[in-house]
Parts: sequence; C-alpha cells; structure tokens
Amino acid sequence: MELQQSPAPNYGSAIPAAAATDRIVETSIPSRLDALPWSGFHTRVVLALGITWILDGLEVTLAGALSGALKQSPMLQFSNLDLGIANSAYLAGAVLGALGFGWLTDRIGRKKLFFITLALYLSATAATALSWNVASYALFRFLTGAGIGGEYTAINSTIQELVPARYRGWTDLVINGSFWIGAAMGAVAAIVLLDPATIGPDLGWRLAYLIGAAIGLVVLLMRMWIPESPRWLMIHGRPDQAHAIVDEIERSVIGHDQDTSDGRFTKIRLRMRSHTPIREVVHTLFSTYRQRALVGLVLMSAQAFFYNAIFFTFALILTDFYGISADQVGWYILPFAAGNFFGPLLLGRLFDTLGRRVMIMFTYGVSGLLLALSGYLFSIGALSAQGQTIAWMVIFFFASPAASAAYLTVSETFPLEVRALAIAVFYAVGTGIGGVIGPALFGALIDTGSRTSVFAGYLLGAFLMIAAAIVAWRYAVSAERKSLEQIARPLAFME
Repeated sequence: MELQQSPAPNYGSAIPAAAATDRIVETSIPSRLDALPWSGFHTRVVLALGITWILDGLEVTLAGALSGALKQSPMLQFSNLDLGIANSAYLAGAVLGALGFGWLTDRIGRKKLFFITLALYLSATAATALSWNVASYALFRFLTGAGIGGEYTAINSTIQELVPARYRGWTDLVINGSFWIGAAMGAVAAIVLLDPATIGPDLGWRLAYLIGAAIGLVVLLMRMWIPESPRWLMIHGRPDQAHAIVDEIERSVIGHDQDTSDGRFTKIRLRMRSHTPIREVVHTLFSTYRQRALVGLVLMSAQAFFYNAIFFTFALILTDFYGISADQVGWYILPFAAGNFFGPLLLGRLFDTLGRRVMIMFTYGVSGLLLALSGYLFSIGALSAQGQTIAWMVIFFFASPAASAAYLTVSETFPLEVRALAIAVFYAVGTGIGGVIGPALFGALIDTGSRTSVFAGYLLGAFLMIAAAIVAWRYAVSAERKSLEQIARPLAFME
C-alpha cells in the first residue's frame, strides 16, 4: 500500500481552520520519524522501555530457579503441582493484564499505561516476597503477571511507533531477547541467595523477589522523560503536542528540524477522533485482517507453549531427573540464557534484510526439529545434565528470535488505533492456549517420573513450532523496512 502524496504544506503548529472544523489533519509525522538516523534518543527509549523484558526474564527465571527452595521451605512446602499452579497463575495474570491494559493503551495513551503497569508490577513482586501459603503466593504472582502483561502492550506499541522502520525488526528482536539478561540476573541471584552458607533457601527466595521490585522502582524514574507516541497523539486529536514532540526529537537527533518542503516526506491525511469504537476494533482484527490474525495467533500460541512449558519446568527437570541440588540450578540457567540472548542479537539483522517470512519460517522450523531430537535423546537417557543444558542452549538460540518475531509480527501488522489491543489479544490468547496450559501439563508429566511422558510433551511443543513455521511461510506479511502506515494504514486514514 502506497500512501497518497499531497502537495499541501506540512501541518504546522496551529490547526488550519478547515481542519479544526472537520477534524481532518494532514501530517508527515510518520515519514519524519522513519527518516531519522539511529541516535542516543532511540537508545534511551530502548533502555527505559525495553527493560520490561529484563524484568519478565527475572520473574520467570526466579519462578523456575527458586522452585526447589519453595519445595524445601519449612513454611510453604510446595509440591510440583503447587508450583505448576502458581506459574500458571502468573501467566493467567499476564493474559488478563494484557487484555485490560491493552484496551486502555489504545484509548488513553501509551505513556500513562507504561507507568501504571510498572507500578503494579513492582508492588506485586514485592508482595510475593511476603507470601505465607500457596494461595497468597499464587495471588501475588497473578498480580505480578498482570503488570508484566500490561507492560507488553504499552511498551511494544511505543517502541514500534518511535523506532525508524529500517531498524524496527532488529531492535524489536534484541529488546525481546533482553528477557534473557533478566534470566541471567535471576540465575545469579538464585545462586547467591539460595547458598546455605550465606542466607539459606527460606529467606533467600524472599529476598530474590525483592530484586525485581528494586529494579522496577529505578525504571519508574528512567521513564519520566519518554514522550507519548506522536502517532497516537495525532490521531487522538492532539496534533499540536504531536508536532512539538517530533520537533524536539529531531533537534535532539540531528540538531535541527527536518525540512519537509523538499518532497522527501510522505504526507497523510487523518481524521482525528477521541477513540476507536470497540465494534470497529473487533471488525478490524477479525474480519479486515483475519489472515494476519491467524498468523499472529499461531505464532504466539506455539512459542508460548514452547517457552513456558519448558522454561518454567527447567529446574524440575534438573532436580528430579539429574539430581542437581536446588542451589546449583542457577549455574545451568546461565548458558541457557546466553543462547537465548545471542540468538536475536546475531540473527536479528536478517529479519530486516532477508525478510520476515524467511526468517520466521527458518527459526520456528529449526527450533521444532531440534526440540524433537533433544527430547528423544533425553527419553533414552543419552544426555547428562550438562549435555541437556547445551542442547537447550542450541535450541533456544533459534527459538528466542522466533518467539521475539511473534511479538514483532502482531505489533507491526495492524493499524495504529488497534495496535496495543492487537498485541494484547494475541498475547492473551496465545499465552492462554500455550502458556497457561504448558507449565501445569509439564509439571504433571514430570511428576510421573517417566522420561517417555516428558518426551511426549516435548514432541507436542516441536509439532506446534513446525506447524507455525509452515503458516508463517504461507501467510506472514513481508513487513521489513516498511513504515507502519504502509504495512497497515490507520483506520483514520483519509484518501
């Protein structure tokens, strides 16, 4: 889709009389944002907003690495089923948080929501440290998940709308891959805080959860200077503020406002409105863009089951089948996290050069095949604890960019007015199908003590990934290096 070129001058600091009457505005804001080179501004946006994935990685890793300590706790004495239920509660919270906060993100703005969701996260994760039984632990994990789920929608939308098109794929994948920096932090925290010679498991797991709250408080301060999305402001009737923000961004990046009179910038006409009716949102997601909705659902479901089922039960595999003590699990998570982080870092550029469809198909397909192979080796007892960890490290070198590409796909292939809710819906449905079921299922399979039963679970994950690879190759959108408005023009677009 090519946007209509217009000979009219770029919209300035005041609304023309006609535009003020019919609420139609002409703007080159998307083109101006995409034309900018990478700068310190973009780096700061990525650091202040992308740290959400570090927090999520920390939370998920702690949930896995601390499972042994929670089972050994004199007060809690969790079973594997208790742990599976608590982990599923975290994911259920993420599902509901994504839906509720995703709707609000599109309605009242990106910036307000990424403050609200972060505040919820840090409060709930601090409360988790005070848990006194299974019910309280599961409740606080549910609320923590709600904060993280809401973060995904607000943050993904903001980053997509501020980062230039030619960097969008690699940036998104690396940001999502930073989950594993948090995973490494969680692993190190578990090693130190669960060491019987220092703090001990019963107090150590409580202190570990306080780490996330402390980081969240610092991030809250870092976000003070992040602007609202100019794209969102323009459509929602605040063009003066949108242009002022873009002018300020340009001055911080290149030292001056860009000259919009030389014809390099594409102008679009938009009808401003306060919100998008929910009926139009539903029609857009499931009728106008039903094929893209199918792709998003399949990608999110497959990666959610693959990741959550395996990673939430990572520590249980090591302790129950390989006899690794709970305080040593962190050492095995570190190489696993390294493979997950370096996958998006090294393969991410290819999503912007070779293209989305090729790389999504490749990463999903290879991940599924490698999981099936390693699952078979596990079932026949051919892998040691170290060999199993190396196998997972190689698998997730490919699976990590695949999972990140799912978030990239659902955040860039729908119109601006429904972007956050689209992320929320497909994250929620995908996580509900693949994520909430996965940890509980694998917890039950591990409780059987049968390697063959666990292998059956691995085969299911492998099948889902390979099926997603086929769907992506057939139906995914070639969105590389295109502006968001070219991929899916705003619902407010005027010919």
